[in-house]
Amino acid sequence: MPRLHVNIDHVATLRQARRESFPDPVEWALLAEHAGAAGITCHLRKDRRHIQDADVRRLKREVRTLLNLETSLDPEIVAFTRRIRPQAVCIVPENRGELTTEGGLDVVAEKRRLSRVVPDFAGRGAAVSLFVDPDLRQIRAAAQVGAAFVELHTGRYANAEGARSRRELARLRAAAVYAHEHGLRVNAGHGLDYENVKPVAALPHVEELNIGFAIVAWSLFAGVEKAVREMAHLVHAPRSRHHGATQR
Repeated sequence: MPRLHVNIDHVATLRQARRESFPDPVEWALLAEHAGAAGITCHLRKDRRHIQDADVRRLKREVRTLLNLETSLDPEIVAFTRRIRPQAVCIVPENRGELTTEGGLDVVAEKRRLSRVVPDFAGRGAAVSLFVDPDLRQIRAAAQVGAAFVELHTGRYANAEGARSRRELARLRAAAVYAHEHGLRVNAGHGLDYENVKPVAALPHVEELNIGFAIVAWSLFAGVEKAVREMAHLVHAPRSRHHGATQR
């Protein structure tokens, strides 16, 4: 049964739209924990478009479950992550012009840098994950640089329909099995919502799902507790019939 980790970036997106002190993503994160989130995820971007340095410091102090910090290979962000020492780090690609992360990290191309950064983060106590497409070459390279986890990018599956959706799900399944066979633990996330999450939660070897936007969006109508609990129900019982949430 996978764990649900809730990404709080878009609470900060709303705050930064007006450069206000509210809504507070840290307070929202604590409510998500109370509602059943097994961990809190945030992404400190180079352009600071949502999460700020001070948010990460407060999250490290106040989160009771586990803080997973998504970070790029930018030297400034890497140095910040070293100082913060989160319990988990997920290394992701970052393109300044993108609305959200578009595709997985090119581990093959970044192998030299990752061979230095991954052991450094691990030596500071972090469980290190690499955010990758369900591409066997990238997964094999992730094992070679010493990552503990891969987080499979589920965006193509989430955006697909019909036969294409089934093909993308099959790719994710094959990637999860391949990663497990190569000694990697498996997480997954990106674009998952209340309608498409159950097949991913049912994949073999997947330990954790990182989901943010759908939960934050639904919480505007339903409240944090209901939004998190509904998603946790889907993640924890992927083959059961869900009677509550519909497409958000």
